Formats: sequence, C-alpha cells, structure tokens
Amino acid sequence: MAAPPTIDISNISGVWVMNKTLSDDTTDVLAAQSIGWILRNSLNLATITLTVKHTTDPETGVEQVDINQSLSGLSGTVETRTLDWKERPHEDYVFGKVVGKSRRAQLSEVDDEVLKKGWTKDTVAKGFIQSYVVNEEYQWTAEQIWGFMEINGERRYARRVKFMTPKLRLDKVLVYDYQPEESK
Repeated sequence: MAAPPTIDISNISGVWVMNKTLSDDTTDVLAAQSIGWILRNSLNLATITLTVKHTTDPETGVEQVDINQSLSGLSGTVETRTLDWKERPHEDYVFGKVVGKSRRAQLSEVDDEVLKKGWTKDTVAKGFIQSYVVNEEYQWTAEQIWGFMEINGERRYARRVKFMTPKLRLDKVLVYDYQPEESK
C-alpha cells in the first residue's frame, strides 16, 4: 500500500512491510556479507516488517529512529538510529558486529549520484535519512538513503542502498508498503 500523504521523511513512524515485488533482489548482497546459505534463503522467503518509532528529543533536537524488524518464521532484530552522525557499535545475528552512523542529510551532502536519484520533492526539501555501516570482520560497507519515491504512480517509503566490498559494488532499492493501524 502506498504511503499516506500525512507521513513523510520528517517522521516515518508506522509499520512498513517490504514489498519484494517492487524491491530489488538482495541475494547477492546477503552472500557478499558472508551470511550463510540457510539464513540467506530464509531471509529471502521471510516477510520483513519494520515497526518504526521516530522521535525527536525536545531538548537537543536530535532525532532517533527505533526499528523493530520482524521476520516471519525467524527471530527479529532491533536497531536504534540516532541521527547525529556519531559512530555506534551494533551486533545482531544477521549482520554481525558493525559500526554505524546516521544523520539527516541534504542532497548536496550525498556524494554518490546513484543514491541521489528518484526521490520525491518533499523528501529532497526535508532531507533524507542517511545511514553508513561498516563490518570490519567481513570487509563490507553499506550506505543507505531513506525517503519517499514515486513508484508505479504511488508514493512509497524506500531505501537506496550502496553495498561495497574491496572487490564489489552493488546498488539496490528496497521498497516498503505502508500498513495502516487497523491492519495490525
């Protein structure tokens, strides 16, 4: 389901389900992240649901995005993204030990032309959420830009992903369906 016009990148709170038909296949990314065959195939079959709580600290003005990622038939993961561009460690059973940082960014602050493509005017005006994660053990990085895109005539929450290893670059788009309150 398309994102309602009342939700934009300034607050992405809600429930979002990955639309695997509209999203790019991520099998090659998961393999390059050294995720084992069984888990990789389980992830590809699972329904991925993001329950997002997006808040702003009234004293500091710093935004925080808490994501409970549930995977049908598998244990989920929890991510906390503080949008202050400070590095923080994180570990889960899917991606292992990573160090990540996140921020609200303007188009001019994004260096990669592929990551800049296809965003709605309101996303460009209000600024994207940019995330950068490093896994030193398996030597990969993932840079993501989150926002809204027009896909097949519908406004959708999406993420552009630039995944890199020393020998490989993969660009992906992940597209999400909005799940209204009454559907939960």
